[in-house]
Amino acid sequence: MSYFKVVALCAVAAVASGCAGRAPAPVSVVQPQDRYMDCAAITSEVQTNNAKVQQLASDKGLKVAQNVAAGVAGLVVPVLWFGMDFQGTADTEIQALQARQQYLGALAEQRRCGDNNGEPDKVLAESPKRPKAKPKAAPPAPTAAAAPSPTEEK
Repeated sequence: MSYFKVVALCAVAAVASGCAGRAPAPVSVVQPQDRYMDCAAITSEVQTNNAKVQQLASDKGLKVAQNVAAGVAGLVVPVLWFGMDFQGTADTEIQALQARQQYLGALAEQRRCGDNNGEPDKVLAESPKRPKAKPKAAPPAPTAAAAPSPTEEK
């Protein structure tokens, strides 16, 4: 009978530990499509990442409450302690999203996304085309009959 209890306890522990939480999946800071992103795409991704951070912060609060409940209930039924989540998934993913946001901010600054100069935003992979400067005409030579300016008469 005690062998059956040990096997049952191990089975319940294995099932409960599977519910403990998911593994973190942090987003990479630099992604392959970044060099093709224009300002609209950067802004869109920043807004999407902000929404993800808010969702992860909410999930983190719920996970803390779940861990507290499992810890307290684990005093009565110790098997529930296997259901606690100590992976810090939300923290890891939030840090990765914050690093990505900083990178996107630097990328937006590099692409001059905040400037409103009337020109369309250009992708960095393209070479900037600048008009050739026109040669300026030489200024007219001063004549000897010209009166000296008041600042020169000291």
